[in-house]
Amino acid sequence: MVNGLLNTGWAILATGGPGGHHAPSAMDRVKGFIDGLCDPKYFVTLTTVALIVALLTYRIWTKPRIALLMAVGFTAFYSASALDPDFFSIIKKPDNVPITMMLYFTGFCTWLGFRQAAVNDERMERGQPLIESGADDKVLVWPDLVYTELVCLILCSVFLIVWAIVLKAPLEPPANPTNIPNPSKAPWYFLGLQELLVYFDPWIAGVLLPGLIIVGLVALPYIDKNPRGNGYYTFKERRFVISVFMFGFIIMWIVLIVLGTFLRGPNWNLFGPYETWDPHRPAALLNVNVSDIFWVVIPEKTGWWTPGLPTKGLLFIPAYLIREAPGLILLGGYFCVLPVLLAKTVWKRLYAQIGLLRFVVFWVLMSWMFIVPIKMLLRWAMNMKYFVAITEWFLNV
Repeated sequence: MVNGLLNTGWAILATGGPGGHHAPSAMDRVKGFIDGLCDPKYFVTLTTVALIVALLTYRIWTKPRIALLMAVGFTAFYSASALDPDFFSIIKKPDNVPITMMLYFTGFCTWLGFRQAAVNDERMERGQPLIESGADDKVLVWPDLVYTELVCLILCSVFLIVWAIVLKAPLEPPANPTNIPNPSKAPWYFLGLQELLVYFDPWIAGVLLPGLIIVGLVALPYIDKNPRGNGYYTFKERRFVISVFMFGFIIMWIVLIVLGTFLRGPNWNLFGPYETWDPHRPAALLNVNVSDIFWVVIPEKTGWWTPGLPTKGLLFIPAYLIREAPGLILLGGYFCVLPVLLAKTVWKRLYAQIGLLRFVVFWVLMSWMFIVPIKMLLRWAMNMKYFVAITEWFLNV
């Protein structure tokens, strides 16, 4: 019934009422503009820019009135988007309902944390006590905490039962290899990892990167020795670590889940949020490796050397190493030369604070985190598949 009402509302809005003309061009242009902005290379870039602006202006947008205005504006936009039948068909799926909740919860918790940080930072500048100073918020484990947890357990169980009944939990039949869903998506909380499989081999996307996330969370207390910010909210005193965490959490996790939910359609093609998921859309362009670009594309356009991948070795160097030499040099410079340059320039102070061993661990984690968006942008902009593709060793990066 709700779907029918929304579809009717959209039809009235689109035609100007019963008997009206079809599809006003202004509405189509607005939807087309938003679909264009949701092209992944613009979508990820714009969200990254928005995150940087938000970190720089956290004292402004965290003010309650401005935050409330932003929440109302987002709700109005999201509700208006639900009038579109294609967008509504995505968000109404039981699997995707948590995504809407996730967007609101993430926004609220981010606002709450940064609001308290903004208030504390202003208090410290004025020489006033922090919000947390003198707060009598300690309770006994028994009976206070145990009773509280028991009540939360009961309420959450009731909520999940009602949710499963109302939304009809998508318990599907056993997997059938002759009837594969298209698109076949992972649970919403794994959509970020599934998205990484588009750009990296399974051993990197499914093993190395998740492993580095766990190792990174374990190693953080040993890498970051700054004692400030322990036990109280602040952004001014922990700008770097909080910014890195927010980039990893918002861009590398939340944004990828949104991308996998709203923009990934049949055959894993990318669609705008208001586009119809056409299963017959042509497949994406053929991807190329760095070796293809260096040995084929560049000489074809410049004539500097004969186009063609090397097929013969040189002395004791096998042909595949010569073929992949451009990519190996590129990755070697990124992983080995760049940290040395950073340690001597912009991160000179950081290097002096944490020392060589911590800096090496820090760079390993940072380099792998940043190579993900770099490779994603190169795929979207240049159809680049691998920096290094040594298929003889099943080593593709």
